[in-house]
Amino acid sequence: MTNQPSQPTNPLALGTMTFGVETDEAGAFAQLDRFLEVGGTHIDTADVYGGGESERIIGRWLAERRPDRGELLIATKGRFAPPDGLAGASGPALQAAIDASLERLGLDQVDLYLVHGWDQETPVTETLETLTALVEAGKIGRVGWSNLTGYQFGTIVATAHLRELAGPEVIQLQYNLLDRTIEHELLPCCLDTGITSQAWSPLGGGWLTGKYRRDHRPEGSTRLGEDPNRGVEAYDKRNTDRTWAIIDAVTAISDEHGCTPGQVAIAWLLTRPTVGSVLLGARTLEQLDDNLGAADIELTDEEINRLTAISAPGLPDYPYAMLEEFSGMEHWRTLGTAATL
Repeated sequence: MTNQPSQPTNPLALGTMTFGVETDEAGAFAQLDRFLEVGGTHIDTADVYGGGESERIIGRWLAERRPDRGELLIATKGRFAPPDGLAGASGPALQAAIDASLERLGLDQVDLYLVHGWDQETPVTETLETLTALVEAGKIGRVGWSNLTGYQFGTIVATAHLRELAGPEVIQLQYNLLDRTIEHELLPCCLDTGITSQAWSPLGGGWLTGKYRRDHRPEGSTRLGEDPNRGVEAYDKRNTDRTWAIIDAVTAISDEHGCTPGQVAIAWLLTRPTVGSVLLGARTLEQLDDNLGAADIELTDEEINRLTAISAPGLPDYPYAMLEEFSGMEHWRTLGTAATL
């Protein structure tokens, strides 16, 4: 159909949601330079990050540094309206979104283009037909999707297969030791279809770095210090016995390895089935350097199983627990053991 873009050779990808918001251009250039220096290849952005400023910064970096494009995988996303664009995953919206992204990035093609979420107002067939046309036109190399339910993911994959359209080759989802919900439906779908998963928020919004305290609300220049009610990682939402038990286990293993808790949390993710990339999202170069160190951590099977057991989310009673009890379904049990990795 089109040129096939380079494949990332390093499973640690550089997420750039902080660029132009929490990280200024000089800091963003420093992160991009370091990422390239250590052999990083996969740079992930989106049209809504910083209202398009993340893409603009990456575009200026590409123009100034002129890295070998054959060794890089540039990924961006569209679906939610940037200030000057259309919302949704309709044909006109995605056409406008990719054209605007390419202009900001200064590129003729992005290697991977992800639909940033489900659009209930647009038939899936229309979205897939548009993505297929964009692949055929050479504007995107491969297709991905982000932030879906199991039903939505299954609908997309089945429709693409039946109509012979360009379906997703990767799916990008929140996944970390504190939130393993995707193991109920989405990771089994990935296992069955051979589709790669990419994990965002690997540190659970900073919780898994060990910087927060059980009996002290965050303060100062941290994400939760500035906004303790921030999204899925809100302090009151995650300040639970389960969270602290996981953090204690991560910290104990980091002490054994002489590394940081965040490196252990990322290293665990790198052992999970279907996970092809872990998206690192750092404010500073120092944070990025720490995250990159996870590639050097080799957890033992015992440590992997210890972390997997302590973070086990449990199954909702229906239908998962009932089916496991009466039908002996193995998906959820086997997903949690090192033996299947």
